[in-house]
Amino acid sequence: MDNYTIVRQEHLNHYGFLFGGAMLKWVDEFAWLVASRDFSGCPLVTVGMDRISFRQPVANGSILRFRILPLQRGETSVHYAVNVFADAPGENMEKEVFSTTITFVHVDANGNKVPLPRKKLLPSQAPPAE
Repeated sequence: MDNYTIVRQEHLNHYGFLFGGAMLKWVDEFAWLVASRDFSGCPLVTVGMDRISFRQPVANGSILRFRILPLQRGETSVHYAVNVFADAPGENMEKEVFSTTITFVHVDANGNKVPLPRKKLLPSQAPPAE
């Protein structure tokens, strides 16, 4: 599943490029949205991001595309690959600017890990509707 956002002035660091914390916020939020659709009705919490890689600076006004795909599921957790591409102002091609793997865990009302429901195909893996 893809999500988009635009880099604005309030997202910039003191060097005039996208602040890494803003990127991490979007990654967590957008990946959680995908996971929540894949596991509707299951409370999910973020437990970690692995292999965080900021590949190059991102300019103000860039359009970011977040590609979020399921990687692996366990008994109580699910992992997603997140790749972010930037289309800088005036450019005609996207460049990959960030990647990570994010993990969510299904929890009960007390915050304890509980098994994920068994599903054959995650919605984010299904072919697009025509």
